[in-house]
Amino acid sequence: MDKKYQVVWAKVAENDLTNIIKYIVEDSTSNALEILKKIKEKASNLYYSPKRGRVIPELRDFGILQYRELIMPPWRIVYRIAEEKVFVLSILDSRQNIEDILLKRFLNL
Repeated sequence: MDKKYQVVWAKVAENDLTNIIKYIVEDSTSNALEILKKIKEKASNLYYSPKRGRVIPELRDFGILQYRELIMPPWRIVYRIAEEKVFVLSILDSRQNIEDILLKRFLNL
């Protein structure tokens, strides 16, 4: 039987998701609820196959390989696997400068 992981949301990721939904709800409540459901479901499904996400290209260029992502256009669900847990760390809009955001958040620059 496949190993199961616990999916844990970091406060930053929860805040990212809240801000995304607040922005979308201004135009459409139903669309915001649908996107919320899709993002939460995609992240929750990491419990059974967390390595399916790719290593983040912008960080790989700096030799940082422990962070992975799932793509749900235009968002990127950033996470890290540690022992029996998957930590959802950020939900980022790929239309922004992702490299700067990631380096600032993960390297505390």
